[in-house]
Amino acid sequence: MARWRPDAILFLLFTVLLLSACVTTGISHQDKKKAAAAINLGEAHMSGGNYTAALGELLKAEKLNPTDPFLHNDLGLVYMAKERFDLAVVHFERAVQLRPDYSLAKNNLGSAYLVRKEWDKAIIVLEDVSGDMLYATPHFPLSNLGWAYYNKGNYDKARHYLKEALELQPEFYVAQLNLGRTYLASGQLHAALSMLEAAAQLYPKDPALLLELGRTYRLLGDYNNARMALKAAIEYTEDSELAVEASEELNKIYQ
Repeated sequence: MARWRPDAILFLLFTVLLLSACVTTGISHQDKKKAAAAINLGEAHMSGGNYTAALGELLKAEKLNPTDPFLHNDLGLVYMAKERFDLAVVHFERAVQLRPDYSLAKNNLGSAYLVRKEWDKAIIVLEDVSGDMLYATPHFPLSNLGWAYYNKGNYDKARHYLKEALELQPEFYVAQLNLGRTYLASGQLHAALSMLEAAAQLYPKDPALLLELGRTYRLLGDYNNARMALKAAIEYTEDSELAVEASEELNKIYQ
């Protein structure tokens, strides 16, 4: 029976390792350069708000260098902007798979889950990001966690995370608005009013804020301010559902 010679085994091992390296890094330097150029152009289009052109460039880059986590994060952002949240999730998940410590992509993935109302999935990802001491903008995942818990009806945890976000960034509008909503949902009307009025200093024409302010004023019996806020919400919004909700709140004042 034939026996393997030691030099043959060494040659076979070297061949396997070489082939493995080719599979792992099987992207030529030239293709990486072309992909980088396409990514740069795609990001320039993203900055200019031309997401269709951005998508075209980023898809070119993906064909050339499909294992770039930063590219997949960019693709996720473009699909978010184009409201293709299913595809956004795919690319953010791929970015995290390729680079498990990529906290920015994890936060973006959590945001995509929030849009899809997948609260539990969002919480798992965002709690991981919020524990990353090196993440430069921790108020974002903390605020997102607060919103996830708010939608699950866990107002204690929602308050906890939203307050943490505001401790880091006191004028972070999204956290202010959602903390106001949380206070309102848990019956803390004066705390809700204080937080929502603080948010109104930053974005006095935001329809979502005006709706919550109007609702809070109504519950506190301040009908004049309630009417003004709710009418402004209807005037400024382009969201038909929000307009209907504000109209229903107005009708409650006149009942």
